[in-house]
Amino acid sequence: MGSGFASCCIFLSVLLLAFMLGQGRNVRRHHVEEGSTGLNYLRQASSSIDGDRIDPSGKIFFKMEDLKVGKTMAIYLTNKDPSTSPHLLSREEANSIPFSSAKIAQIIDFFRFSKDSHQAKAIEYTIKQCELEPLEDELRFCATSLESMLDYASSLLGKKAQLQVFTTTFVENPTVPFQNYTILAVPERIRSRKMVACHTLPYPYAVFYCHNTPKSESRLFKVLLGAENGDRVRALAACHMDTSRWDVDHVSFQLLKIKPGSSPVCHVFPPDNLVWVALPA
Repeated sequence: MGSGFASCCIFLSVLLLAFMLGQGRNVRRHHVEEGSTGLNYLRQASSSIDGDRIDPSGKIFFKMEDLKVGKTMAIYLTNKDPSTSPHLLSREEANSIPFSSAKIAQIIDFFRFSKDSHQAKAIEYTIKQCELEPLEDELRFCATSLESMLDYASSLLGKKAQLQVFTTTFVENPTVPFQNYTILAVPERIRSRKMVACHTLPYPYAVFYCHNTPKSESRLFKVLLGAENGDRVRALAACHMDTSRWDVDHVSFQLLKIKPGSSPVCHVFPPDNLVWVALPA
């Protein structure tokens, strides 16, 4: 199963090919969605909940006790079309475009969006998310270029550390985004001293919210999933062992019907997310 995962920094270009196609060209025309499958896991709360109904895109959470062969869970996974997905910019080009709440009007005008459009609202949302104060025991950074993401991961994991990057991959393109998946093989734990998770945010070009919680243990797993319609997914999943400092309204607590700190919370990473780890010395 491990051969299906990108596992070395040297293969980063393969992992990020979908984002980098067209890099540095026609930045004004890049597509942006109002929503994003890259959930801000430590901050996501009521935005995925409408009364007693939980948005299916938030159904990526499960309990650690469910991480076993034969367990079936309803999970939302979708594979974005690379041709319409935002691309990563070079550091030089990203730095040439404003990225701050003080210049939102200028940014919206730069991309030629109407100030009342869904795209404008998505831009404002992402910038404000990136400017929020970090949670207790959280180090965070919004990467607007490949170089800045690499620099951030290295700064947290170690300048001289051997880095690996992982993501969720489909054996073939999925046909149904929300369906029942069954764990087909014993989950394989990725042994690492540290990890930096990078989640996509909605923006005209690729922006990743990258974060690390150095004082809280998280465990990373490779999980082979089989869907009820025959789809197969080599999923990347994380289990956060201490949720006592999470927001009481976090969507995972609503979905799993647990309280902060009462149980580890696990989740599957969407395919457009990246997780960097430092291998054991």
